[in-house]
Amino acid sequence: MKSSSKNVGQTKVCPTNTLDSLWSRHHAEWRDQAQIVSQWQEANDTDPELLKYKVRGHWWETLAGCGITLLVTREYEHLVMALRAGETGPAISYLRMPHPSGLVADRDSGRVCIASTRNPNQIYDLAPISELTARLDVKVEPLPALNDRPLIPVRSRFYPGSLYMHDLAFINGALHANAVGENAIVKLLEDGRYERVWWPHCIETESGPVFGQNYIQLNSIAAGKKLANSFFSASADKLSARRPGHRNFPVDKRGVIFSGATREPISWGLTRPHSARLHEGRVWVDNSGYGELGFADQGCFAPVARLSGWTRGLCFHGQIAFVGTSRVIPRFRQYAPGLDVDASICGVHAVDVNTGRVLGSLLWPAGNQIFAIDWIASSIATGFPFAAGAKRRKAREKMLFYAFQAGPGQATDYTY
Repeated sequence: MKSSSKNVGQTKVCPTNTLDSLWSRHHAEWRDQAQIVSQWQEANDTDPELLKYKVRGHWWETLAGCGITLLVTREYEHLVMALRAGETGPAISYLRMPHPSGLVADRDSGRVCIASTRNPNQIYDLAPISELTARLDVKVEPLPALNDRPLIPVRSRFYPGSLYMHDLAFINGALHANAVGENAIVKLLEDGRYERVWWPHCIETESGPVFGQNYIQLNSIAAGKKLANSFFSASADKLSARRPGHRNFPVDKRGVIFSGATREPISWGLTRPHSARLHEGRVWVDNSGYGELGFADQGCFAPVARLSGWTRGLCFHGQIAFVGTSRVIPRFRQYAPGLDVDASICGVHAVDVNTGRVLGSLLWPAGNQIFAIDWIASSIATGFPFAAGAKRRKAREKMLFYAFQAGPGQATDYTY
């Protein structure tokens, strides 16, 4: 067949006005700080309904008495929230992030790590702003002294989505995660690699440990000083043809707490447990499928409080436990046999661990899922860069990200 040489060597030239429009659009893209720090183009479009809240009881008074900034991940709304009782009233701030799950604060250094569990998984490292660098090219307007020290991302690391990371914890100074997709605990190395460092006996077979698929929903870390001093929650303690995510995966009273030392269960009878934590010599845990908070006691679960929702997210400040509750995703109703699913609420609750009394709650009426909760001293960090319930201060945000210095420590006298 004879080929045509028509248009060979010719290039179609776009009209100048078309190119100008195209280039102008490209020039305007990726200018919003919320987009850039989260690496997510839609991050500047936050539905204000997600930020509206209600308070019950002595929530702000309790938080003020603790002197902390409470950090909360809301995974299905792609939000990380910070709650603080400021000098002039409630201070709520946020950061958009794709599907945030585990969160841990190093309260000595001010470093905060957050897991983002879309495919691929990411770990965000955040640090509080310590000062702003003086500049010659812009005028730094004087704003309140740095009693406003937001946490900002300073690094992001990517990991394979098959890890399906959930909880995060510092063990012996190193960051660890639940690799739920591998039925194991992994150590996250500084160069972006990871190492499997712990798994329960129940996943071992004649062919070796089963790392290739999620079988037991190994999803939280009660961190001790070493792996042997730590404990881990899971929804099951044996391999089965029915796996987490299957509608017929058995959950009621099938959950356990594993010992890091023996790799065997030390507590049974839980239903979809989450957020195991060590506090004053006890292993505390959220018994999610029954909306309970309690601790492991001689092989059993001892409930201390029952809340209106799927309990997940837990940290302690003295004798106060901060506990999250979530709505139940409709397709997973069978995972919550002990809950009134339709009455479940999304929020955070301050619970007296001695009495089980709820001191106060902050609720998000349009909220969905809480995953993790931790705290950092307000003298170290005051929240995130974007204020909830107020019009965004674009000039402040632009200057903050243009000239920040990040690092630990107390407030300085520098103003911006």
